[in-house]
Amino acid sequence: MKRSAALFALATLTAATIAVPTSWSSPAAKTPKVVVIGIDGAMLSKIQAFDTPALKGLIASGQATRTSLYAQPFAPTLSGPGWATNATGVWPDKHKVKSNSWGTSTDLSRYPDFLTRLERAKPALSTYAIADWTPLTTNSAGQAIFSDEVQRKVTLDGDALGWAQADARIGAEAAAYLKDTGPDASFVYFGDVDIAGHSCGAAGACYRKALEQTDRHIGGLLAAVKARPTYADEEWTFLVTSDHGHTDAGGHGGNTPAERASYVISSAKAVGGAVKNVDIAPTVLAKFGITAAELDGRPIGTASSDPFDAVTLQPRVDETGIPADVLGWSQTTPAGWGIDNSAMGTGGMREWRGWSFTTDDFWTRTHAGQQRESNVRARGVFAVADSDEWSDKTRTGFFNSKLTSPAYDVQGAGKAVISSHYLKSGNEKASVLVSFDGGAAQTVLTYGGDVIAKSERLEVAVPSGASRMTVSWTLTNGDNDWYWAVDGPQVTKLAS
Repeated sequence: MKRSAALFALATLTAATIAVPTSWSSPAAKTPKVVVIGIDGAMLSKIQAFDTPALKGLIASGQATRTSLYAQPFAPTLSGPGWATNATGVWPDKHKVKSNSWGTSTDLSRYPDFLTRLERAKPALSTYAIADWTPLTTNSAGQAIFSDEVQRKVTLDGDALGWAQADARIGAEAAAYLKDTGPDASFVYFGDVDIAGHSCGAAGACYRKALEQTDRHIGGLLAAVKARPTYADEEWTFLVTSDHGHTDAGGHGGNTPAERASYVISSAKAVGGAVKNVDIAPTVLAKFGITAAELDGRPIGTASSDPFDAVTLQPRVDETGIPADVLGWSQTTPAGWGIDNSAMGTGGMREWRGWSFTTDDFWTRTHAGQQRESNVRARGVFAVADSDEWSDKTRTGFFNSKLTSPAYDVQGAGKAVISSHYLKSGNEKASVLVSFDGGAAQTVLTYGGDVIAKSERLEVAVPSGASRMTVSWTLTNGDNDWYWAVDGPQVTKLAS
């Protein structure tokens, strides 16, 4: 594996218009209520394996989705970046919380937490946050992740009180407040599971004890809500998540699948596209009819418009370091799409011989620590041209491959918009080309350097009388020179 001094860039394509799924719209006769529960350092695999009836009940009535976070240099798998991502609905390159002590270097004022957004959009709503990791609700590490605009904030100090004791007080306080006051939107945080993870590891007995005790606290919250005299007239939604995972030996911050592991549990079923941690904030906002276009997330249950998500994936062939049961690559294109490998070199890793379709779980396991983990704005299945990984097996020639879309209808449009996302070194060249009505292709973008986790918008002038346009993504002269990832391609008509 050649290591280049240059960074690599990824190419992600995201939809510009998001419709709020009907499954998250509250019945007119009921009052919406939302509780987001944060369990620091909890692993979904452990929740499913341990004695956790409250959490398993939420999963049974709703759903649980395993998610993956970023890794360095995008951001470490620490509590600060993780909780800021969950609370704000944007990734660390936007909120800029990159550690557990962030001072004044963040952009939390521009991208506030979901409770603060609710207070600003609909001041009549009541909001509540309680936590025993002080940076969540105070300025102890920098600007609080949940701002002082939240109507009621309660802070306990887990370090001073002892984390198990602090969590128990949170469980009792939150249960009483949810029952008696019934705030419209709440954030309830438990920290002891993470402390146990550092003490004995995710495989240790103390981790299991802490997680099962946290489940009992959550059971108390659920029982308190159901005991409300107005419960029948309310629609309560519970969302549960974590900020990072833990290794079996204990610890996090790195780039292993265990450290990057997170999840989203929701008490309501919502069929739609892939779920990510940034979806928590827009899901809460959607319950109250609020949207925020600048967020990276979308309400859980939003249908996928990405053609790549329909690709059927298969297990490894040459990538022996990936578990055999992880389905994660294919070179069978969606209907209407094509891959041209006529100028492609021979040999190399089978999975990456030309453009391939893959997932985060599969692709990031090929070689950790090379910023594949930074491709955070891709969802589900995405397309990858990876000359670096292709070269990990004997090959000849260069990586030359073209991915081409079906013909888009652009009749009558003055312009078309292409959403797109790259890591570069050497003579490798990544370009986007368009062709109208079968004519000669014209280059509309060539990357000159790295582009990390970017949603690209390219405005293309449509010639007079043209009716159809195809788009091609070409990676050429790749010689162990990193990769390009593309997701969610779309073309939108614009007025002249």
